[in-house]
Amino acid sequence: MFGTSIHWTTYFYLLIDTFILCVVFIQSIKIKHKNLKRFLILASLFVLYNLTGGFLPIKDFPGPFILQYIITYGVSLTMGIYLFYYIYQEYDIEFLNVHLTISNIAIYGTLCFFGLYLLPYYFTNSIDIARICFAVPVSGICLYFLYSFRRKISESVNPGTLAKRRNKLALIGVTCMCLLPILTVIGDYQWLTFTIINMSFYAITLIEIERYHYFLEHKRQLKGVFEHYSRAHKQTVDPKFLKKGLTRREIEMAMSILDNRTYKDIGEDFFIAERTVSKHASNIFRKIGVKNKTEFLDRFGQN
Repeated sequence: MFGTSIHWTTYFYLLIDTFILCVVFIQSIKIKHKNLKRFLILASLFVLYNLTGGFLPIKDFPGPFILQYIITYGVSLTMGIYLFYYIYQEYDIEFLNVHLTISNIAIYGTLCFFGLYLLPYYFTNSIDIARICFAVPVSGICLYFLYSFRRKISESVNPGTLAKRRNKLALIGVTCMCLLPILTVIGDYQWLTFTIINMSFYAITLIEIERYHYFLEHKRQLKGVFEHYSRAHKQTVDPKFLKKGLTRREIEMAMSILDNRTYKDIGEDFFIAERTVSKHASNIFRKIGVKNKTEFLDRFGQN
């Protein structure tokens, strides 16, 4: 299309991703919702991935030919690492194991790119050889991450309906992203590669939509919390989101606490440790202005 290498499917995904980015950006400005920043960064990276991966390489690009591949691979690496970071934040994961911290994953990816892509290309002048040398070890790292993440989310004994759907969507997102280096080895089939990789973004988007509807369903239940927070801080609070103070995860925890669920049950629902729930609860009580769970339920439990 347009005299470039971009496939119509890639261009289609580019339009969809750009539309999602614009809608969320406008919404974030409208309600001044700071917690959407992480999703906006992720959406921007997927738009950039579709742009660079779809249109490059081109003949009239200034500079050496390999520079175009440095750009596309650099964007892809950044996008993949940031998606893993997004999942870590979503699940309150410090690290899956000592080898899979976000910093270590970033280091592995960077070293593989310079040592197993650029060096082989320098000595062989072959993109195909460089691609294979790079993709094989990176595929191993990705599959190891996928295995560790799947094992982690399988530890939940009796997750709630929301947690089950979130786990499935997160697993789809991680799986699709982990297939990127394997798809790179298969060849330049944009219709296949970009379809699978964009499915990763759409899975994360569905998680955010699910969260949004969850807030709306509990709008009446949290009305008392919103009103109290608004009076205490002398600011208007949108009933769908809190502009400042409580994070999205804290709002979810507050909803579950108002359902009078134990910290252990909440931890299983959202796949986090009981002590993490307790930490969230302490932050909620401090921000709302109550001393403990009992006072929180007494004040807001009947709304």
